[in-house]
Amino acid sequence: MRRAAGFTLMEVLVALTVLGVALAALIKVGSETARNAAYLRDRTYAHWVAMNVLAEARAGLLPLRAGVRRGSEELLGREWFWSLEMRQVRPSVLGQQLQALWRLQIGVYDAPAAQGRPLLRLEGYLPP
Repeated sequence: MRRAAGFTLMEVLVALTVLGVALAALIKVGSETARNAAYLRDRTYAHWVAMNVLAEARAGLLPLRAGVRRGSEELLGREWFWSLEMRQVRPSVLGQQLQALWRLQIGVYDAPAAQGRPLLRLEGYLPP
């Protein structure tokens, strides 16, 4: 008597289970990669917005005065919201007081009423 060739039902079920687990892991990795790519894209755009605000301040288009001001900018078909905090600081190096500088802290948000942590924070200094 000759035995029939092929897989048993149990072998097929085990193979399908292993394949299902592997595919689920691949789908999870793919979705995390897409989410990370979108996050990095948004941070790059936010950095461009912050650099634009800093360039406006350096060019003299934003008056240098202590306090916080807010604004928005459209970039790549999307509106970005920023806050700019200006204050004067007097750094010291090796015990020597240097001249006063303006410290600019720029935070970029992706929503108008964003509270808490910005998507990106940039700091720059300007002479008075």
